Amino acid sequence: MSKWLENITNDHVLALTPYESARRLFSSEQNQSAGQVWLNANEAPSAQDYQIDSTLFNRYPDCQPLEVIGAYAKYSGLSKQQIVATRGADEGIELVIRAFCEPGKSSVLVCPPTYGMYAISAQTFNVGVERAPLNQDFSLDLATIETYVGKVNVVFLCSPNNPTGTRLAQADIIAVLNMYKDKALVVLDEAYVEFDSDAEQTQLLQQYDNLLILRTLSKAFALAGIRCGFALSSAEICTTLLKVIAPYPVPAPVAQVASVALSENGVIVMRERVASLQTGIERIKSELANIPNITLVGDAKANFVLFKSDENPQLMRFLVENGVIIRDQSKQLNLQNCLRITVGSDAENTKLLSLIQRFFDQAAVRNAS
Repeated sequence: MSKWLENITNDHVLALTPYESARRLFSSEQNQSAGQVWLNANEAPSAQDYQIDSTLFNRYPDCQPLEVIGAYAKYSGLSKQQIVATRGADEGIELVIRAFCEPGKSSVLVCPPTYGMYAISAQTFNVGVERAPLNQDFSLDLATIETYVGKVNVVFLCSPNNPTGTRLAQADIIAVLNMYKDKALVVLDEAYVEFDSDAEQTQLLQQYDNLLILRTLSKAFALAGIRCGFALSSAEICTTLLKVIAPYPVPAPVAQVASVALSENGVIVMRERVASLQTGIERIKSELANIPNITLVGDAKANFVLFKSDENPQLMRFLVENGVIIRDQSKQLNLQNCLRITVGSDAENTKLLSLIQRFFDQAAVRNAS
């Protein structure tokens, strides 16, 4: 970096390491040209067609398009005043930090292993990050979480959790809400909740005014490419978030697609997709469980499977060389040698499982010789 540029760059930004998203590690352009199978970003394996009306593309869109807010209100069973539409759930994370944390003074609490953007978003705003690691069974360590009461402004929880695929017990979520009542905001990330409807906690919004729930259309709705998410909370908290949101966070084409996806028929299609992907998840789990060198880790309450293998680096390299991309989670706390597979189409799952079996068959031959 040039000296003058370094001099004007914030010190905390100089120290940042960017989040290694799936597309930073393997770009879509590279994957398309190579015909690779993408099973690394927890995306749906296929898209559907949407018709776009460009008549008003010369005009700025509404900050909170009524058709989108109304559709999500109907889908979630909440009032329109309890919903803020965002550019993916990632913007929801940033809005929370921007609104409720003071740079250089405030801190947030995360519970690793979990989604990395909670910590990175905080660090981007020069907000401190405290950690209360999950227990060995990936449940919340309530005793450790309680030690941070009065020390953090926001607590980030994720259920179903990424990358462990586990659901947080409702009793534990309630315990955290009570611990931090009148002390901090508790953010519950439900990006994968459509894959585990029993994990849904919107009913708690009526009782706890320090709860905010994050949702997205990226996963079950198969719309990762349009970047549309939602923050669900009290009307008071939503009003505060709207003070710090960009003027036009939901582009007009995004609003059109989101409204169709959230229509009655769109929700039916989503649920059919979820059922199909859950069948694929069970197949992947079943076949991996029969390979002696593999141990399934966590649970599969989302659209991915996490597993452990001492052959991790070699297996990852073998899959990439053969056109299948999954996600290495070894850098996550307590997930050494763990890899995560996003469920794909039947053909993609077949290719993946065949390659994994071939890898271990070849390894057995090498070890026997």
